[in-house]
Amino acid sequence: MQHQRPKIVDVARLAGVSTATVSRVLSNPDVVSAETRRSVEEAIRQTGYRLNHAARNLRHRRTGGVVALVPNLSNPFFSQILAGMAAVLAGAGYNLLIADSCVMGGEALLAYAEPSRADGLIVLDGSLPAEGLRRRVPVVLACEWIPGIEAPRVKIDNRAAARVAVEHLIGLGHRRIGHVMGPPGNVLSEARLAGTEQALAARGLPPPLVLPGDFSLDSGRVAGAAWLALPAEQRPTAVFLASDAMACGFIGEVQHRGLAVPRDVSVMGFDDIELVSHMTPALSTIRQPREAIGRRAAECLLAMIGGEAPEGDIVLPTELVLRASTAPPVTTPAIKSHEAGPARL
Repeated sequence: MQHQRPKIVDVARLAGVSTATVSRVLSNPDVVSAETRRSVEEAIRQTGYRLNHAARNLRHRRTGGVVALVPNLSNPFFSQILAGMAAVLAGAGYNLLIADSCVMGGEALLAYAEPSRADGLIVLDGSLPAEGLRRRVPVVLACEWIPGIEAPRVKIDNRAAARVAVEHLIGLGHRRIGHVMGPPGNVLSEARLAGTEQALAARGLPPPLVLPGDFSLDSGRVAGAAWLALPAEQRPTAVFLASDAMACGFIGEVQHRGLAVPRDVSVMGFDDIELVSHMTPALSTIRQPREAIGRRAAECLLAMIGGEAPEGDIVLPTELVLRASTAPPVTTPAIKSHEAGPARL
């Protein structure tokens, strides 16, 4: 039976330190205390850990910086992810540089993938071109992913999380359920829609009324106006939105027009950003482990910079958080089952 090759995490566990500290001992030992360095070196000896020198030799120089490519820095979803990254990278002696992929052009963004600009990239934008990110510096994908790039992915199971959210609404008695999507073609949007459809189909319920969105607060407001424009008897009694920001915009529009949540419509979000527990009503949502996503992405990248072979997918758990924005419907309309696909406005 072939033994599994020891990994950097095995060294860290034996030495009683973090993987970031092991990486620092390997790449910049002068910044580590002599006692810690000896502990790590002894753990390396005991485990038989060996660097992938071929991968390490691809690095001609080190910049001391890691770049995170983030779509739309104004989105509060990314705050805890970036904080998790920064904490791990700082402990290893690296600076975290952040670039907004929605503001900068393609060529300017791809310049960050040059070894002279960064030692590695953490990419949170699944819309970036795969070709420009290949064969340059180590890359880790977080939250979103880019087809065509073979790189470690730190993510959640978006489809399963969406199923949990919709199953909760069904369990409350809702039978006519709407869904507000993220941007068209986005991998997260498609996965969360698929989970919504699966949950409804499993109970023999009609497909969701699908409203367009783009994860933003304003698109949630627009979706709220579209929901209000429907005849009252056709409105979904519950709406699952693919981001908390959209859920906030949706609730604001509904309340502005004199209706109440959850009396007139139950609302479920996705992400659990800081704001939503302080709203009125507080938002029921799916909690993503955002800080853990950032930390795991940074740890994975440091291991690659240190010569470790890339990991596979890292899938972190989510949690259904129930607050005041969801409740049983006042009336449960009888809906005939049908075969049509999702309705879209």
